[in-house]
Amino acid sequence: MKSLDRSAQLFARAQKVTPGGVHSPVRAFKGVGGVPPFIESAQGAYLQDVDGQRYLDFCMSWGPMIFGHQDPDVAVAATDAIARGCSFGAAESGSLELAELIVSHIPWAEKVRFVNSGTEAVMSAIRVARGATGRSKLLKFDGCYHGHADAMLVRAGSGLADMATPDSAGVPAGTAADTLVAPLNDLAAVEQIFADYGAEIAAVIIEPVPANNGLLLQQQNYLQGVVDIARAAGALVIFDEVISGFRLAFGGAAERFGIAPDLVTYGKVIGGGFPVGAYAGRADLLDHVAPVGDVYQAGTLSANPVAMSAGLATLKKLLAQSPYAALEEKTRALAANIITAGKQHSTLPVSVQTIGSLFWIVLGEVLTDDGQVRTPTQIPALHKDLFVPLFHGLLDRGFYLSPSAFEVGFLSAAHSPDQLSGFVQAFGETLSEVPA
Repeated sequence: MKSLDRSAQLFARAQKVTPGGVHSPVRAFKGVGGVPPFIESAQGAYLQDVDGQRYLDFCMSWGPMIFGHQDPDVAVAATDAIARGCSFGAAESGSLELAELIVSHIPWAEKVRFVNSGTEAVMSAIRVARGATGRSKLLKFDGCYHGHADAMLVRAGSGLADMATPDSAGVPAGTAADTLVAPLNDLAAVEQIFADYGAEIAAVIIEPVPANNGLLLQQQNYLQGVVDIARAAGALVIFDEVISGFRLAFGGAAERFGIAPDLVTYGKVIGGGFPVGAYAGRADLLDHVAPVGDVYQAGTLSANPVAMSAGLATLKKLLAQSPYAALEEKTRALAANIITAGKQHSTLPVSVQTIGSLFWIVLGEVLTDDGQVRTPTQIPALHKDLFVPLFHGLLDRGFYLSPSAFEVGFLSAAHSPDQLSGFVQAFGETLSEVPA
C-alpha cells in the first residue's frame, strides 16, 4: 500500500474541525474505509495528492470536468473573469450570454435562472411547480438523488446508500409526508399513485438517467409512460439533469430520449468546475419566479461571474467540438475491455453499465432477464462488499474511482487510450486479488 502519511495527518486535523473531516459525506471514504488522499492539484485526467501520489481520475469532480482538469480554454476564461472581479452582486452580461446560449440550443429551456448548486436548483424547481399548480405533493423515485433539500431525502441513494438508514435525521415528518415515492421501472406503481393522489401532485421529478445509486438505466418507453401519466393528471414533469445535462448530449438525457420536460435542473458541466446550478423550462412557469411572479428565490452569489465565464467557455467548446460520440465510443470500449479482463482474471461475475461517458462497474451476478440493473433492489447483494477491496487495490495502483460502490465513473476528453489500457490491466490484476 502506498504511503498516505501526509493525507492521514491532514485527515486527523480535519476531523477535529469539520464533521467527518470532509465537506461532503462520500469524500470521507465511509463506504470503502481507509484514509482519503488529500488532493493538492489536478491536470488533464490526473489528480495529485499531498503525498506525491498521482491517480488517473474517473471521478472528475463528480462529473463537471468533461474536458479534463485545467482545460486551457476554461482556465483562461476563469482567470480572465477573476481579473475583472470575483463577484458583483448586480446585473452583469456573463449570465446573459450563458442563458442565451442555453435557451437558443435547448427548446424546452425557454427561460433559465442560475443558482449555486444542484440542490438549490431542484429546491427552486419544486417551488415553481407547487406555485404554478397550487398543489403540494411530489412524486420521486426510489434510488434517484435530487440533492439534500428536506423533501428529497426520502429513499434517495447516493451517499445515503452507504449509511445505516436511507433517510436523513432532521427532516420533519410533515415535510416528508408530501413526498411520494415510486419504484423505478414500474409504470403500474406510478399509475396507482396517481389514482390515489393525482389531484394533489404538483410534479413528478426523476433523474432520466439515475446515476447516484448505481447507473440505473431506464428505458425510453418507461420514461415516456411516466411523463404521459403525470401530464394526464395535470402534474408537471421535472427532469433532474444535474449529472446528465450537457454530458450525454448538449441537451442532456431529454435530447437523447426525445422527451421534453416542463422544468429541468442543471449543474456540474455548466459551471466548468465552479459552483453552479440552474433551473430552466417553459417560459410561463419561469415567469412565476420573482421579481416577475410570486415564487421567491434569490441568491447572493447566483450567476457568479467566474462560474458563468467558465461555463460559457465549456458550453461553447462542447458546441464547437461535439465530443459526445467519441466519448461514448471510448466508454463502451472501456466497458468491453473491463468485462474481458474480469473473465481472464477471476470467476467473479463482472458487468459494466454505460450511457454516454458514464460507466458503472457491477460486481456479482445480475439476476434480471436482460442483464441490466434498473432498480436499487436489483443490485447484486455482494456488490458493495466486493467493491471495497477492488477500490483500494486500484487506488494503490494509481487509479481513482468514485469512493462508493453506488457512484458512477466519468470519462473525459482528456482520458487517452493508453491511460485506459493501463486501467484495464490494473483492473484485471486487482480483481484477481478480490475473493470470488
